[in-house]
Amino acid sequence: MPRYEYRCKACGSTFEMRRPMSQSDAPAPPCPRGHNDTVKLLSTVSVGVGSSSDSSSAGPSAGGGCCGGGCCG
Repeated sequence: MPRYEYRCKACGSTFEMRRPMSQSDAPAPPCPRGHNDTVKLLSTVSVGVGSSSDSSSAGPSAGGGCCGGGCCG
């Protein structure tokens, strides 16, 4: 079950709550101190592919315009 992070505007505390994805858009719950003025925080996820020294996982190299420079003259 995903965890969602919230912040209380009244006291500034942050807290997490586990909710099913079907409730991801549900109103923000009150904070643990009982304040109702809370907002859902934006969470980001970073997923890497390969290591930075592994050239086989690197994207295409820059340079050369539309097709690598062979067709533009």
